[in-house]
Amino acid sequence: MYSKEELKNLKTEFWESFAAYCEVQPYLRGRKKIWVLYNTKVKAVELKFDIVRKKTMVMIEVNHRQEDSRLEMVEKLTWYKETLERDLENELIWDICYRRETGQEVARIYILKEGADLHRREDWGELFAFMAQKMYLLERNFLEIAAYLKE
Repeated sequence: MYSKEELKNLKTEFWESFAAYCEVQPYLRGRKKIWVLYNTKVKAVELKFDIVRKKTMVMIEVNHRQEDSRLEMVEKLTWYKETLERDLENELIWDICYRRETGQEVARIYILKEGADLHRREDWGELFAFMAQKMYLLERNFLEIAAYLKE
């Protein structure tokens, strides 16, 4: 087990190493900012990484506080399901009632990787490759439809 401080340092090292990994990937070179993430320009829709002990997700999260607004956005996203799933070979999991640890309900459309462990440095390369490749595809597909989601 790690102490709080050790776990904080491990996570900081992980994210710094991931950033360094992304900087040398040919398909990510030349971008002003590596990832869009919270700056999608679509209200309450974010692209995220979520990594815990043995589970990693690359996702689109719809986090409207009002359930009807959240479900309306999910419906809009389903209109573009084919575009979102392009090159992801049916990997996207659509969970419209995901409950965060805080209790907040959100909708998540995500790609899941299980087994590789954040706490084992020897798994980091596998996690980095998964996270970078899947976010690249998910972000590219999302940005194609983002303007239509604002309407």
